[in-house]
Amino acid sequence: MSVAVDFRNVDIVFGENQKAALAMLDAGADRADILEKTGQVLGAAGANLTVEEGEISVLMGLSGSGKSTLLRAVNRLNVVTRGQVLVKDGDRMVDIVSCDEATLRHMRQKNVAMVFQQFALLPWRTVAENVGFGLELAGVPDAERKERVARQLKLVNLDQWANKYAHELSGGMQQRVGLARAFATEAPILLMDEPFSALDPLIRTKLQDELLQLQKSLKKTIVFVSHDLEEALKIGNRITIMEGGRIVQSGPPEDIVLKPANAYVRDFIANVNPLSVLTAWNVMRDRRDLESAGEGWLWLDRRRTTRFKIDSDGLVAAAERDGKPAVWVSCDDVESLPDDAPHVFWARPGTSLKTVMLAMHRSQTSPVALFDEQSRFVGAIGIRDVLSAVLRR
Repeated sequence: MSVAVDFRNVDIVFGENQKAALAMLDAGADRADILEKTGQVLGAAGANLTVEEGEISVLMGLSGSGKSTLLRAVNRLNVVTRGQVLVKDGDRMVDIVSCDEATLRHMRQKNVAMVFQQFALLPWRTVAENVGFGLELAGVPDAERKERVARQLKLVNLDQWANKYAHELSGGMQQRVGLARAFATEAPILLMDEPFSALDPLIRTKLQDELLQLQKSLKKTIVFVSHDLEEALKIGNRITIMEGGRIVQSGPPEDIVLKPANAYVRDFIANVNPLSVLTAWNVMRDRRDLESAGEGWLWLDRRRTTRFKIDSDGLVAAAERDGKPAVWVSCDDVESLPDDAPHVFWARPGTSLKTVMLAMHRSQTSPVALFDEQSRFVGAIGIRDVLSAVLRR
C-alpha cells in the first residue's frame, strides 16, 4: 500500500494571536490554559497520522476533540497553523498547507471530495442536478457529466429518482444523493464528516452496510469522522481517537478494544461489545504455547480433551478427542455436526469470535483449532481464552 494522506506534526489554532498560542503549546500548555491566557482556540496539536490508500480511517472523540478540525485540514477548509498535510496526487505528494491556489483548486476538484453531516442539497435542483453540481462547476462537458451522474445514481440505487427533488426523498435517500455527488467527481480520497449521525439508527445501519459494499468495488481512501464507536468498529480499518486536539491512540479496531492506551480510551470503549470486532487471531494461543502430549502430539486445551499430532510441515497428521479419532468440522458449518464420531471445530485467523463461540457452545466448549491458508496448524482457542477476551483480561 502507498500513502494517500499524511498528517505531519499538525497544529491548528483559531484566532488572531497564534504565535502566543504556539509558544504556550510548545511549553506544554493544554487547550484550557491556552484559551484562558491568549483567547485562542487549539483545534489540533502535534497530530501525526498516516492514511493508506484504499483504507477507511475513522477519526473519533468526544465533541470538541478536534476530529472534524483535522479532517477539514485535508482540503484546507481549516487552515493549518504549523505542520504539513501531504495528499497524494498521481505520483507526487502535495502539501495542502503550502500549495498555491491553483494547486489547491486542482486537488479539491480532482482528488478530494467531501460528504457533510447535513445533506446540503439545493432544493431547486433535481437529484441528478445536485449530483452533477460539482462537475458543472468544474466545467465538465454536458454529455460526460450526464453519463457520470447516471452511473453514480445507479451505483447508490437512486436512478429511478433522478428527476425528483430533495423534499420528495427520505433522509437516508438524501444522504445517498450526497454520496453520489462525491463519487461523481471520481476523486480517489473521500472525506466524510459524521455523514450518518443525523439519521435514525435503522437507516444509519443500512447506509453503513451500503458504504462497505460500495467500498469493495470503489476502493476509495476514506477519512471518516464519527462519535459512534460501534460505527467506527464496523467500518474502520484504522481508528484514531482524539482528546483535546491531540491524538491519544491510533490503530486497528481490535487494538483499540484490547489494548486501550489510557483511561480516556478505556472509558471510551467501556460499553462496546468486543464480539463486534474481535477475531479468532486476537484471542488464540499460539501452537508454540500449547502443552506437549508427547511424540509430536499437542494438547489443544488445558483440560486435555483434544490433541493433534503435527508433522514437520505444520500439518495435522492425526486428531483425537476424548481418546478417539476425531473428524473436522468448520466453524461456519456449526449446524452440520456428525452424529456418530467425535469432532473438532476449526477456523481461520480471520473468523469472527462470535462464530467461534457459537461453535464452542454447539460442541459443549471443546477447543477450536486455527489453520492458516496453507492448512498449517497455527494455534487453538479454549473457553478461558474467549472469556479473557470478552472480559478484557
